[in-house]
Amino acid sequence: MEGGKPSLTLVYQAVQALYHDPDPSGKERASLWLGELQRSMFAWEISDQLLQLKQDVESCYFAAQTMKMKIQTSFYELPPETHNALRDSLLTHIQNLKDLSPIIVTQLALAIADLALQMASWKGCVHTLIEKYNDDISSMPFLIEILTVLPEEVHSRSLRIGANRRTEIIEDLAFYSNTVVSLLTTCVEKTGNDEKMLIKVFRCLGSWFNLGVLDSNFMASNQLLMVLFQILQRDETSTNLHEAASDCVCSALYAIENVDTNMALALQLFQGVLTLETAYHMAVAREDVDKVLNYCRIFTELCETFLETTVRTPGQGMGDLRTLELLLICAGHPQYEVVEISFNFWYRLGEHLYKINDANLHNIFRPYIQRLLHCLARHCQLDPDHEGIPEETDDFGEFRMRVSDLVKDVIFLVGSMECFSQLYSTLKDGNPPWEVTEAVLFIMASIAKSVDPENNPTVAEVLQQVVLLPESVHMAVRYTSIELVGEMSEVVDRNPRFLDPVLNYLMKGLREKPLASAAAKAIHNICSVCRDHMAQHFQGLLEIARSLDSFALSTEAAVGLLKGTALVLARLPLEKIAECLSDLCAVQVLALKKLLAEQSRNGKSADPTVWLDRLAVIFRHTNPIVENGQTHPCQKVIQEIWPVLSETLNAHQADNRIVERCCRCLRFAVRCVGKGSASLLQPLVTQMVSVYQVYPHSCFLYLGSILVDEYGMEEGCRQGLLDMLQALCMPTFQLLEQPNSLRNHPDTVDDLFRLATRFVQRSPVTLLGSSIVVHIIQCAIAATSLDHRDANCSVMKFIRDLIHTGVGNDHEEDFELRKRLIGQAMEQNGQQLINQLLHSCCFCLPPYTLPDVAEVLWEIMLFDRPMFCRWLENALKGLPKQTAGGAVTVTHKQLTEFHKQVTSAEECKQVCWAIREFTRLYR
Repeated sequence: MEGGKPSLTLVYQAVQALYHDPDPSGKERASLWLGELQRSMFAWEISDQLLQLKQDVESCYFAAQTMKMKIQTSFYELPPETHNALRDSLLTHIQNLKDLSPIIVTQLALAIADLALQMASWKGCVHTLIEKYNDDISSMPFLIEILTVLPEEVHSRSLRIGANRRTEIIEDLAFYSNTVVSLLTTCVEKTGNDEKMLIKVFRCLGSWFNLGVLDSNFMASNQLLMVLFQILQRDETSTNLHEAASDCVCSALYAIENVDTNMALALQLFQGVLTLETAYHMAVAREDVDKVLNYCRIFTELCETFLETTVRTPGQGMGDLRTLELLLICAGHPQYEVVEISFNFWYRLGEHLYKINDANLHNIFRPYIQRLLHCLARHCQLDPDHEGIPEETDDFGEFRMRVSDLVKDVIFLVGSMECFSQLYSTLKDGNPPWEVTEAVLFIMASIAKSVDPENNPTVAEVLQQVVLLPESVHMAVRYTSIELVGEMSEVVDRNPRFLDPVLNYLMKGLREKPLASAAAKAIHNICSVCRDHMAQHFQGLLEIARSLDSFALSTEAAVGLLKGTALVLARLPLEKIAECLSDLCAVQVLALKKLLAEQSRNGKSADPTVWLDRLAVIFRHTNPIVENGQTHPCQKVIQEIWPVLSETLNAHQADNRIVERCCRCLRFAVRCVGKGSASLLQPLVTQMVSVYQVYPHSCFLYLGSILVDEYGMEEGCRQGLLDMLQALCMPTFQLLEQPNSLRNHPDTVDDLFRLATRFVQRSPVTLLGSSIVVHIIQCAIAATSLDHRDANCSVMKFIRDLIHTGVGNDHEEDFELRKRLIGQAMEQNGQQLINQLLHSCCFCLPPYTLPDVAEVLWEIMLFDRPMFCRWLENALKGLPKQTAGGAVTVTHKQLTEFHKQVTSAEECKQVCWAIREFTRLYR
């Protein structure tokens, strides 16, 4: 902070402004100033003083939160000799402030827990805390709070205490776990039915279960378990206590996932949960939905825990199928939120049975899945007084989508055809109300694709009946029937006689506003699957495409229709394609011309993205089969359209969103005709480079990578493409050299290295022999620490592919030149690259990026193993060996072991495993 340490009065005023200033800008200023204070060194002393003053809740909360944050993120700022004083001070504060506010107690408890985890000299912290406060009943709430958050913080992402320290702590906590449980038991005995204390006890017990350090035999005979189930069985238990007890039981069930090694506790929990069925029915009778949801969570967790036992020994011991009965009882509850809790279990059960693929097992579980499907069909029913089409984006709509996914996953147990036929017969034989019909059609649509369309009279009959549905039926029934027809496009493809009636039926839907988007989606599906049969209907599709905006379509549905039309267009005879493509594009091109004319007339620019997106989808999916030597039928059309796209790009060059859409459209145009777009190369590159100097939109870099991919192998284009790369790199480096700019511009990083990678793949010598390559490599090394999935992936791919050019394709004539150039690049940058990669792995990158890093290290090793060994050894010497709290991060033995594992690896995945294990020491 500038100007030295601020006065307490000033800090106090800022906190008051943060909470009480009626002016939002005043709050904002206070928030920024206090944030800056929290990041400064003064924050330690000031928050300690504020906690001593105990002036009011707000200032104490700010101070407690600051203390927690500083310990979590800036513990290294304190010299080791101050650690004991900090601990004693925090314990004094929590005792003095215990009655002020529970949220302050929680923040201080977190601060104490985070300190204990990082402070290696504080041995047996659990023991010392219990010794200190055990006999004072008024200290019990905050002691239990500390003991609750301590196990929760062990795996905290923000602490990065490292695997060695974490193992040491977990062993320590396991050693004292029985003492903690005994403390909680005594606490329950002393306080009796004090609800607040019981909630605290259960939260604490659940936290220790979650860490997995409790002795399961000790817990199996512990009184707390009995108290838990008594509370859950009692009808008069309050909602909050019921939830805390339920959470605790779920944590216990999760902790014994390995049933065989926790047999005694598993049996107690299994029997305990089975006693809750009566209590569940009581909660249903009282319409207490909160409790019903809690019981369903417990039953689901029970089934998840004993899943393997149930599949291994169904109906025997703890494979008792009453567990599934409990879930089906819950599935019968009228509120869909209850059954939804169990979806993950049913999915996992289906996955298990699918892998085992045992007909006898399938027969045992089939009746349960049939009953589940029956319940799901009922839950999917709309309200009888619902008007219009089903809502897809509200909670119930999302629930129905999840039902659809689940049905697809478990249908193999029942048999798609059998289920489809049964559902159809309920409609055919009965005369159900509209909401039942709609729900049945919805489930049928979910499984339609998995039904064999060959010689299947039922499927054919369903299709025949659906397209005959009168317009007088409920709108929702028509909507879902249209979706069903779209899902049955395979059947239409095998039975072309249905094509005309199906298209007529869908055209009726297309003309009605509520049904238009669903009908468009179904037509898109039919076009995708029945491309050859649809060729005869191309003129009809063209008519629809020409008058697209006369239908009430969502953007997505309109684009989908054009996609379907383009897919069919690609199946027409080659000589017809150019004319038809021109017709299909004409509407969008005219619209763009009109917008440009209006803009030049009145200076107002209207948004062209709708038309650009439509052109993009046409180019993307018009991919006819063109023999070698034939002129691409789309070439002429794209040349005619280029001036309009170029003008649109110029007119909107400052608007990133519109430029992105232009580039996307051009990308698909280039991809569509491949080398046939050569005449556009010069004007397109000139325009890209010129606009990029003023407005560095990253999509130009991406478009550049497409051009390199298409033309990089052409001798006559290489120098021009290299000039393009150099011209695009200059403004890019200027942008990325600013503070934090790698983090602020991940798209630019991503697209720059896509472009560079394409060069490496298509014309490595051109790039390696240029002056720009040094700067690109330096930028790549800096960007290896960027925690952004796509950008980091592009950077790693570039480095990997670059080094690989010195190893791969060794039969080609330029191999020796490539090898020499890569050797020079590695000589200059190898040590720096390894240092940075190792630092990034340990301190910056999430675990999912490690396979990419491993591939880079593997390539360097393939290129020059002896040099790599030396570079890695030097990089390891530079890593910190201890944490700020004095704990050992990495031992000499661990460093040596890691070096050996990596340098002696025989395949890349061994390098990856070694890095994964090693970086845990720093997380």
